[in-house]
Amino acid sequence: MEKIEKQPKKAVIFDMDGVIFDSERLVYEGWMELADKYGFEDFEIPYRRCIGSNAIVSKQIFLDFYGKDFPYDIYKEEQSKKYHERYDHGRLPLKQGVRELLEYLKEQQYGIAIASSTRTSLVRQQIADAGLLTYFDRITGGDQVTKSKPEPDIFLAAAQEWELSKKDIYVIEDSYNGIRAAKAAGMKAIMVPDLLEANEEMHRLADDILPTLLAVKEQLCMEDSVG
Repeated sequence: MEKIEKQPKKAVIFDMDGVIFDSERLVYEGWMELADKYGFEDFEIPYRRCIGSNAIVSKQIFLDFYGKDFPYDIYKEEQSKKYHERYDHGRLPLKQGVRELLEYLKEQQYGIAIASSTRTSLVRQQIADAGLLTYFDRITGGDQVTKSKPEPDIFLAAAQEWELSKKDIYVIEDSYNGIRAAKAAGMKAIMVPDLLEANEEMHRLADDILPTLLAVKEQLCMEDSVG
């Protein structure tokens, strides 16, 4: 567990896939290849339900949709192998504005964390490969909590060493489950849509819906200048 030595005045918690990396699209494309190869139909329906969930929840969503005999583990292993062959070792594309936002947050002495449904070791490896590891005070993966998003557990775990009011902690998410979890944690939720467009529920729940991380930086700059 990383120890946060100096308490920040504000903090930002990032989701990883679809927020830091343009990886949700790449995972989706990999699964679509499998759907075409093996002929399982309507793949997009369960996949969209999985966005923001951990591996256990995602598997159950697929089994509920296709039936208990659906060979999820076999397909998942094939998809994962191809994904890592293509994008490991720093080849994952970053989302627009990632470095600019992280630089701003560091300059302004924000607390910075990741709360991702992906397992912690993989999150850390991918962040390190991208040269971003030094920006983050804490990394919390889906294997560190019992309950997946939309439950708030992962955000509460990521923020547990900050002596901050929840209103001073921003969560940046691209998924419906992530926004639900952020609001359940009592934090400020910023949605930067990726594969999922902001629907009526998201417009109701999210504190802001912004097109890019550069827009998030601009928003925080404005708030900091008057705060």
